Amino acid sequence: MAAEPPTKKKCLGVDCENDAGALQCPTCLKLGIKDSFFCSQDCFKKNWNAHKALHKIVAGKTTNGILDRIFIPKVVSKPDPATGVYNPFPSFSYTGPLRPVYPLSEKRTVPKDIPWPDYAETGYPKSERFVNRNKFDILDAKGQEAMRKVCKLGREVLDIVAAEVRPGVTTDYLDEICHKACIERKSYPSPLNYNHFPKSFCTSVNEVICHGIPDQRVLLDGDIINLDVSIYHEGYHADLNETYYVGDKAKADPDTVRVVETARECLDEAAKLIKPGTLIREFGNIIEKHAKERNCSVIRTYCGHGVNSLFHCPPNVPHYAKNKAVGECKPGMTFTIEPMIALGKYRDITWPDNWTSTTIDGKKTAQFEHTYLVTETGVEVLTARTETSPGGAIPMPEPPAENGEKATS
Repeated sequence: MAAEPPTKKKCLGVDCENDAGALQCPTCLKLGIKDSFFCSQDCFKKNWNAHKALHKIVAGKTTNGILDRIFIPKVVSKPDPATGVYNPFPSFSYTGPLRPVYPLSEKRTVPKDIPWPDYAETGYPKSERFVNRNKFDILDAKGQEAMRKVCKLGREVLDIVAAEVRPGVTTDYLDEICHKACIERKSYPSPLNYNHFPKSFCTSVNEVICHGIPDQRVLLDGDIINLDVSIYHEGYHADLNETYYVGDKAKADPDTVRVVETARECLDEAAKLIKPGTLIREFGNIIEKHAKERNCSVIRTYCGHGVNSLFHCPPNVPHYAKNKAVGECKPGMTFTIEPMIALGKYRDITWPDNWTSTTIDGKKTAQFEHTYLVTETGVEVLTARTETSPGGAIPMPEPPAENGEKATS
């Protein structure tokens, strides 16, 4: 699961890539408009002419689609009489063809005899709020062994769920499989109620970058889906994800294969750098270089992160080039790298559920993630695939010949 929570606000300035600060538009406050934040006074002044149009929209003096991308639509469509399902945000301007399919199933429960993280009941990870962002945890031998154990279990859970991926199943069904596999391993599914996330893991389909909420949507032949599994076992978290092809159509589409395999390769290339002394900012340089060579872009909003007794902690690991991440790899550190690679633009928007992040142009995106342990001589991939793990790399499909037959070499 990516480190940056979706509740982190972005500046409303046009083409501004900065995070928003505490500065809010005073007119918006008077009108009752929420989440109207800017990164600086200069940015606010620069964007005033465009921004003040929102005040007219709220006052009913003009209409257009701008608000759909900024404020949560209040209209909820009615359940279909035949199926009972519905789109909860029918007035939202989706960037691609994917839609949420509600209702969500009831929140799944975890037995009390399984250790819970501190946010399990409240939804607030208090222990993460007071972390020194410039201090990286170095695990002793006991902590490292605990991470090996939980990451092995995390791999087992991901493989169990991945084996169920096929056309015709819902993402909610996959969530049920994930939840049961966690419970069987006396583990708590880390995403469940983390900052109020409603499900036990994330299912991100097609244009969804990350944090997709499992729902009633049926997987289709031609889809791709990222399964992001995180589990908490005996006081430590594991975090890993992979993107899988749904059906033969996905494996036959050159663009789909290109983005999936590029994301896989980006992670592999970055992992080759892990050893004592490697600067954290170097991973983004190699990831973006490889992505551009494949004519893909790198999502910048979300990053890898430290993971151990805390779900998310320092260091933050950006995936784009020329980033300003601080710190270097040291033996005993455990962290994730989880590049999100897109066919189109790198910018993103978030659905009104406050979690689901999609590409701004609706084009497909793929992601892969491992939890790594820095050793004295290099790296240990704690969440490594096994010989029986579902999925895996595939070659680019051959383009069809002009007469409709396959080309031959």
